[in-house]
Amino acid sequence: MRKKTRGRHLFAVLAASAVLVSGCSAAVDPEKLPGVYRSDDGGQIELSADGSFSATGVTTRKGTDPVDFSGSWDYEDPDTSSDFVYLIVKDGGLGRTGGIQLYVDDQDTLYFQSDPDGPVTQELTRTS
Repeated sequence: MRKKTRGRHLFAVLAASAVLVSGCSAAVDPEKLPGVYRSDDGGQIELSADGSFSATGVTTRKGTDPVDFSGSWDYEDPDTSSDFVYLIVKDGGLGRTGGIQLYVDDQDTLYFQSDPDGPVTQELTRTS
């Protein structure tokens, strides 16, 4: 009987902690995302209010050269993973038509991470 009580107590503490932690994370307002973001190594992404974007000198995967591309963007807030900006790349921008996830750390920081379990590939900080 005592083990059941401890288990319930532990579950209650963990559940309360999860609620507190989720309540502390900063909410991102997609309408405030448009702007220019730059990395320390010279990469830049400009998200426009009209839903278009341009990327210059960004590194989306480790071990690849920086690239330039453009297209449209849309903010995604999935329940099961990190918030991200989905970049819909125009044909030719990366040699193929497709999309890339640009993760949202907070209102002023975006980053590429090609491997969900790996390090951040490139971090970009709002400049304007």
